[in-house]
Amino acid sequence: MRAVVYEDRRTAGRALAKALGAYHGKRPLVLGIPRGGVIVAAEVAAALDGELDVVVARKIGAPWHPEYALGAVDPDGEVVLGPELSGAGEAAAALAREVAAARAEVERRLHCYRRGPEPLIQGRVVIVVDDGVATGLTARAALGWVRRRRPARLVFGAPVGGPDQLAELAGWCDEIVCPLQPGDFAAVSRYYRRYPAVSDDEVLAALRGRGSGG
Repeated sequence: MRAVVYEDRRTAGRALAKALGAYHGKRPLVLGIPRGGVIVAAEVAAALDGELDVVVARKIGAPWHPEYALGAVDPDGEVVLGPELSGAGEAAAALAREVAAARAEVERRLHCYRRGPEPLIQGRVVIVVDDGVATGLTARAALGWVRRRRPARLVFGAPVGGPDQLAELAGWCDEIVCPLQPGDFAAVSRYYRRYPAVSDDEVLAALRGRGSGG
């Protein structure tokens, strides 16, 4: 049976915002991971009276299965790889192509979403938001990028995630807030009634404060 908990990303964002209620009034910088994470982050930023922006990180798909993440690329082009790739060299050429493709998509999204300088991070409370955590690799890339910019406090938030994957993020931020951590976690989409693909236009609309994405 389908384990639906959230109606859609906006509903999930409101639930996450409640869990992050301690940051209301602290004017946090809320950074959504595109694309779906931005829809969730928009609700969080609105509820907490925070500033909304993006942190563009992109998974590196496996050459044999693009939906399976082997790693992720951050906005600087830095690469985070999963432990299963440590020391693996037999598929280096195929992996290099996937890394190049992920970097190109990060650049494209930065050009699409960024309308000015990146937001000031140093010394601020920053909340990085995604719509769910499956492998945690994209979140790690995003958090590493933010951490290098020395925020006063770095928080990661997601409506749902696997306990093991979330535990692996503990060293990458100061706090993890995730209202739903099912022990039998499978795919993120299992916990949403509606989980459509999010377009660039929906991301841009959310960043302008009038998003209506899934």
